[in-house]
Amino acid sequence: MAQGSDVKLGQLTKYIFTAPSWQRSLLIIVVLGLFIDAASARAWVYLPFSGTLAFTLPAIAALALTKPVIELGGKTMTWNRSALLALSCTVFAVIITLSSLAFSVRYLPLFYAISLGFIFGLRLFVLVAISDYRLPRMILPAFTQSGPGILAGMFMFSSTFGFVAFGIFALVLQLVFGLGFAILVWMIERPLQRAFKIRGLAFVNAFIAHMTDGSKGMEDFFREIGEEIFVPQVSFFFKRENKKPVIFTVPNLHPGPMGEIGGGNLPKILHDSFEDETLVAHGCATHDFNLVSETEIKKVIDALQKSRRNIGYFPMAGKSGRVSDGTVQALYQRFGDSVLVVTTRSPKRTEDLDFSIGMTIMAEGHRWFPNVAIVDGHNCMTDLSSPVLLATLTATEYQRACLEGMNTCLSVPLHPFRIGVSHHTVPYGREEGFGDLGIQTLVAEVDNQMTAYILIDGNNMAAGVREIILEQVLTRVDNAEVMTTDSHVVNTITGKNPVGMHVNVKEFLPHIMESIQEAIGDLTPAEAGATTAQCEHIVVFGSNRIAQLASTVNAMLVFVAPLSLAMLLLAFLLSIVAYAVMA
Repeated sequence: MAQGSDVKLGQLTKYIFTAPSWQRSLLIIVVLGLFIDAASARAWVYLPFSGTLAFTLPAIAALALTKPVIELGGKTMTWNRSALLALSCTVFAVIITLSSLAFSVRYLPLFYAISLGFIFGLRLFVLVAISDYRLPRMILPAFTQSGPGILAGMFMFSSTFGFVAFGIFALVLQLVFGLGFAILVWMIERPLQRAFKIRGLAFVNAFIAHMTDGSKGMEDFFREIGEEIFVPQVSFFFKRENKKPVIFTVPNLHPGPMGEIGGGNLPKILHDSFEDETLVAHGCATHDFNLVSETEIKKVIDALQKSRRNIGYFPMAGKSGRVSDGTVQALYQRFGDSVLVVTTRSPKRTEDLDFSIGMTIMAEGHRWFPNVAIVDGHNCMTDLSSPVLLATLTATEYQRACLEGMNTCLSVPLHPFRIGVSHHTVPYGREEGFGDLGIQTLVAEVDNQMTAYILIDGNNMAAGVREIILEQVLTRVDNAEVMTTDSHVVNTITGKNPVGMHVNVKEFLPHIMESIQEAIGDLTPAEAGATTAQCEHIVVFGSNRIAQLASTVNAMLVFVAPLSLAMLLLAFLLSIVAYAVMA
């Protein structure tokens, strides 16, 4: 399957990194200044130039002042980022300044002034991106490095350039480079502004705030581009005498986009909203159906509660079975008058199924069953990939496999059945690919056949892990499938953090086997009732919004490099013209 623009957008996360400690950056700044001092010691008599005065002291001033000045405006910035920005600008300033020696020593004041203009523009651009998109508010924080640098230049070049003249010239270049980078910011934001009515850099600010202190400001942007949808949600309710009831529900909503943002923790919130032991499987939904805010989940809860009123229960169920079509396998089982189908392509890549595929399968199944639950096992990740769309070969295989499974259910004899459930916590965290719910297992016993539905709270599963798990599980039960909730709470930056990538399957397999044993020990005669809740007015990202956003960003990125280069060349030319006029 070819990678779509949405996948290319996700791959941009490889450029995100954590800033080193401010102590390390400060040490490099000091050492760099001393190194330049030592290198130019022999020329000091002839060149009134000092690495410490020209580079180190302005950088230290910027490191110390940037964070407090930004926080006066109500925004945040870490000391580590402030130090890294100061260090980066120092390196650029050194390179630009010392490049003058390739021409003539007398151009040293010109190139130093250009370096100050450049780092002012660069700081302005970076601070607008990571702290506050309102450009006027970032002028003063951006000036905290080049400002002291101008004072240093006025002192060092007073005899060759003139004390006041250098200051005026350097300020002119601040204006030239500042305007250049401001225009660049405007051109970068323009496509998103026109297409989605959102400020691109404001969104980046919100993302940085989320990464720094858990802010949910991004939800405001998602709501601006979002749209209302109406989706069905099929649920099975199992009641047991003197035992905790069980819900197996399949939302056709996507638990994303990341962390606690939007519906990222949808399975956990749904689970905690019911007294029943609730298993929240992954339905047919892509990132287009990401909830714009966690508050939207309440609408799902209300719809589910409403649907279970006056529900009819059946004491009979059919044995489970498995069918395959091409690369797709489907585990099916009938409970009362309704059917549950769990799909997978493992060991082939298993990715999000578009909502239209699920609706098509459900519509086919409604010829025989009033409630049809289609689960995307989401249990084999090889790499980031685009979702499965209707009318593709893979989608057709899903449809045929599910249809065959449901058709088989019509002739399967029904018997009394028992249900057992377990909820097993694991000693692993989100960074290791495990969500807050850990491992949940539902075992259904029908006519001496036991079927285990193992649900791991996580976003997909490393390739091959499912097969290793099933090999062991099938020594205890007759049929089984391993699923993940697709919870994006385990993803804060990249979408690739599947179960089994950071924790070897052999390490957490005993927890799964213990969960199986607990569920078998919990087996109790049960009755099943199923409903299809209508989740209404759910505000999600919107159909094709992710693809549209990704296409806009990817197209925009193509022009960033040439636009930046053009702006810099123009600023350098204007600097030389200004120097010629003042010389």
